[in-house]
Amino acid sequence: MEGGGGSPPETLTEASQLECVLPRSLEANSLKKSNWGFLFTGIVGGTLVAVYAVATPFITPALRRICLPFVPATTKQIENVVKMLRCRRGSLVDIGSGDGRIVIAAAKEGFPAVGYELNPWLVWYSRYCAWREGVQDSAKFYISDLWKVTFSQYSNVVIFGVPQMMPQLEKKLELELEDDARVIACRFPFPHWTPDQVTGEGIDTVWAYDMSTLRGREKRP
Repeated sequence: MEGGGGSPPETLTEASQLECVLPRSLEANSLKKSNWGFLFTGIVGGTLVAVYAVATPFITPALRRICLPFVPATTKQIENVVKMLRCRRGSLVDIGSGDGRIVIAAAKEGFPAVGYELNPWLVWYSRYCAWREGVQDSAKFYISDLWKVTFSQYSNVVIFGVPQMMPQLEKKLELELEDDARVIACRFPFPHWTPDQVTGEGIDTVWAYDMSTLRGREKRP
């Protein structure tokens, strides 16, 4: 009886130990899977947020009724703009300043220059370039929609526009600018204004319009 009664308790003990080990092992595996799940979810979520943050400044302008795309100015275009600024004074604004090279070039010529750009990445890059060129005090850049900015305080206005926006911008500038202001258009001229000066060829062509001359023509019978 004693020999027959001693064996079952050992079997029960081993079985109970096995039962304790298996749940703990399963619990550990489940915890590892849960941790990997959280990590994977975090990586995917972070990637989507990063893609959204980078893409939004580029996609948003494209959804507007009139899009002003970023096309870098050529070296010759910048030279032609600077040529049109000779003997000019006062502040300068670049409407849709892109990578900031026009504003920086104007600042180097002694103009207090400002650039308005809708894309924040280009604004931050422009600020860095201005700092690198040592003109950060006279070359300023702001994130803004050009249609929400008033340009009456500027004596020199530079615009790299597209044909779809030029008629509307023409009306806006004519209402806001003072008589001593000069508007410099690159790539595309204004549809109804007659330029006072033209320089360059092809895509490097630059048109200069003096508001006093334009208004003088309008007053003629």
